[in-house]
Amino acid sequence: MFENPLAQFFGLLSFALGIYCFYQRSDRRLKIIMFVMQFNNCIHFALLGSSTAAFSSLLSVIRTGLSLHTRSRLIAWLFIALSFGLGLWLAERWQDMLPVIGSCIGTYALFCLQGIGMRIAFLIGACFWLSNNIWVGSLGGTLLESTLICVNLRTIYKLYRYGGEN
Repeated sequence: MFENPLAQFFGLLSFALGIYCFYQRSDRRLKIIMFVMQFNNCIHFALLGSSTAAFSSLLSVIRTGLSLHTRSRLIAWLFIALSFGLGLWLAERWQDMLPVIGSCIGTYALFCLQGIGMRIAFLIGACFWLSNNIWVGSLGGTLLESTLICVNLRTIYKLYRYGGEN
């Protein structure tokens, strides 16, 4: 199941970056670290041979970079339509749509939400990515999404409890 050591290395690197990412209370810092993590994910999923996950990660790099400069709902919906349409085109089985759906939710979160709402949407997207990572045999990705769900829940609690958004 986890035979490709180079691919797994990049997955474990994403694991470390992702943990650091979701400990951020600042939305801007979260997006910057997420940008780096998603670029790393492109390499990871390409090495695993998961074209929809690699493609979704590539679009995530672009959309996260743009989200640092704009909160345009139009751009969000364009990325969602592009992601979903091309995901359908690339998908060979229904499981290939898991990362696409996760990316679409993440796109909406980055452009249209902030603070706790953004992090709740990330939780939902993480469930789709977790399912994908188990499906494609990504050790680092499975650890990443499992841990991010826990870390993100903790950060949401702290933001709610202490009013420390951004």
